[in-house]
Amino acid sequence: MQNQKNNKFQIVQMAPQNTNSVVVSDGANCVIFDPWGSVVGWEKYLSEHNLKPEAIYITHGHPDHIAAAPKLAEKYNVPWYLHSGDFRLVGWGNDLLAYFNLPPITAQDVRPTVLEVKEYRILGNTIMQVWETPGHSAGGVSYYFPNDGILLIGDTLFQDSVGRYDLPGGNLEVLKKSISNIYNKNLPNDVMVVHGHGMDTTIGFLKANNPFFK
Repeated sequence: MQNQKNNKFQIVQMAPQNTNSVVVSDGANCVIFDPWGSVVGWEKYLSEHNLKPEAIYITHGHPDHIAAAPKLAEKYNVPWYLHSGDFRLVGWGNDLLAYFNLPPITAQDVRPTVLEVKEYRILGNTIMQVWETPGHSAGGVSYYFPNDGILLIGDTLFQDSVGRYDLPGGNLEVLKKSISNIYNKNLPNDVMVVHGHGMDTTIGFLKANNPFFK
């Protein structure tokens, strides 16, 4: 991560490079956010880093953010969490996975567990808040780690633009409201923002450079 604050958070760009997945670990166990790529690639990564996954969390249900989730959940016998508003997207967009030579998500794969909008404790003592941030999709969420100063924002907002709103469940007005809700939380300027694609930024950077962040 750019200007990394805490080495327990790692951005992982699994092949074929497309999406910013994030791994949060305590040195032995981990949780994975938005696992793009193949389960084989993730098995290799986890083995090389001596990590055992406890759970998988998803910002939204588009295929480039859930590609490996069902098969990872099966492989390691862990749940993968998705907001119920995006359950209908599971399996939608398999054409994209095929384009990247990744296997489709089928009805036989492990189904997602409902993500609750609340504060979680992961890896024992890491506080994680789940915020509803729909608009890019109906069930989009962001994950805020108040003690670590990190926000995983998915495709809600990028460095100088916003996520698409022309896909199923997308809505520009809802997206604008979600962005305003984040802005109005008055997070510190040095909070690191990890986007679903592209370079990470900070709240201060977005205030200064993203015309939609208001």
